[in-house]
Amino acid sequence: MSKYKEGISVELVKKNIHMNKLRCKSTLQLTLDDDFNVPDVKPDIDQIITEQGEIRINDIKAMNGKLLVKGVLKFNILYLSEGDQRPIQNISGEIPFDEVINMEITCTDDEPSVKWDLEDLSTGLINSRKLSVKSIVRLYVAVEDLYDEETAVMVQGPEDVQYINKKIEVTDVAINKKDTFRIKDEITLPTNKSNIANLLYKDIGLSSVEVRLFEDKFTIKGEVPIFILYTSDGEDSSVEYYETDIPFNGTIDCNGCNEDMIDDITYGIISQNLEIKPDPDGEERVMDLEVILELGIKVYKVEEPEVLRDVYCPSKEIIPVIRNADYENLVIKNNSKHRIADRINVPVNLPKILQICHAQGDIKIDDIIPGDTQLQVDGIIEVKILYISEDDHRPMNSLKGVIPFSQIIELKGMKPDSNYEIKPYIDQLSVMMLDSDEIEVKATINLNAIVFDLITEAIITDINVAELDMNKLQLMPGIIGYIVKKGDSLWTIAKKYYTTMDSIRDINEMADDRISEGDKLIIMKQVDAIL
Repeated sequence: MSKYKEGISVELVKKNIHMNKLRCKSTLQLTLDDDFNVPDVKPDIDQIITEQGEIRINDIKAMNGKLLVKGVLKFNILYLSEGDQRPIQNISGEIPFDEVINMEITCTDDEPSVKWDLEDLSTGLINSRKLSVKSIVRLYVAVEDLYDEETAVMVQGPEDVQYINKKIEVTDVAINKKDTFRIKDEITLPTNKSNIANLLYKDIGLSSVEVRLFEDKFTIKGEVPIFILYTSDGEDSSVEYYETDIPFNGTIDCNGCNEDMIDDITYGIISQNLEIKPDPDGEERVMDLEVILELGIKVYKVEEPEVLRDVYCPSKEIIPVIRNADYENLVIKNNSKHRIADRINVPVNLPKILQICHAQGDIKIDDIIPGDTQLQVDGIIEVKILYISEDDHRPMNSLKGVIPFSQIIELKGMKPDSNYEIKPYIDQLSVMMLDSDEIEVKATINLNAIVFDLITEAIITDINVAELDMNKLQLMPGIIGYIVKKGDSLWTIAKKYYTTMDSIRDINEMADDRISEGDKLIIMKQVDAIL
């Protein structure tokens, strides 16, 4: 607020635009390595079939410019035993880690977002009673700040205070929060499957996830693919497997959102549990499923506010205080699906395939190459296939394959300096045995792209009011004949000669504000009335 006359003030009316800003980020690569003895109740290891792992983050603590992250790598190893009644066995365990990530001092007091990627997991046989587990884990840490950019939109004051606005397009962050969604279901084995004696291996994932915004809420639906490998409770303790898809849907409260806004909602499994329990007849045929999804919820609203461009007063000297402000503007959000097909051959050192049990895929992006209005995304799908083999001495085995892909995402409106983010998901994965040596793999991948432009605008944050230089004004003529020059506007002319646009229009009998180079105008200095 700035004084104009005694008891009268000139005041800026301001509007807050909510912005989301990445304050800092960091990555850390961990190498986890440990040896494990085979429990006494388990038979000797003859050959490792496959392994699986997941990261659990247990604690995140900020201190003195550093971030302390505690967690565990949980693993499960499927192996063949020699000469045992039940040749297929499993060993589970975990490797704890306690790591420090260096961060900027200004970021360590805020709540960080920590994500992980299990880049590699391998196991090796030291001897029949001891094995090694090695893993490379990458941790991604980001701290985002939701702040308000305060922008002047108009001026309140005496009638002769003149101001003009400009329209800008900005993306307002309407919602930025985290939430969880719990999926619970009960699965009963079909009648053609034996009772479960021991669960050896399980794989729980997500597919076909869709999110839709409504008024103050959004819906989420999709499927949870489940695969289990188990020993039956029959006399022969045979190994069986079962695979199914569990549909889910639900509604999450999200105050402030509506269907006209733009969502950027990420999802991932942070906890999963599959508990075997008896059915009403007392047979172990029922599985209690609980999956907890972590949701990163960002909802954007595109606005076109009119902000203050300039201000002046014919009877006072008004000097705007101007600074540059950075705004993010959403260019485009594109959810594109791509179909990929390739073939994987069984290596010569592995037994041939009799029947495929299960396939699992992980998508990794290697490079993103920006073009004029597109992004080229290069990456791979890592496929792991569990199968029953033709070799009676090695009845079950697994193989890994890599399917490269290169996809173009068309992004209309993207510029060379735009900020972009790609979130990849495998939507569907199917494998088909062509013969005992070759497998056809088909996948549908989602490449969800969101693109922002960073806009810098000069904004008025304050105004200083002073008395006019009367000596200077008295030297200016009261009435001026003016020839419009290139680049002139009615606003710039009125401001220069201490008058108003209304006065110029009235004197020159103009119907609107349009002027052209060479036009002749009569201008009367408004301030003459108080000199």
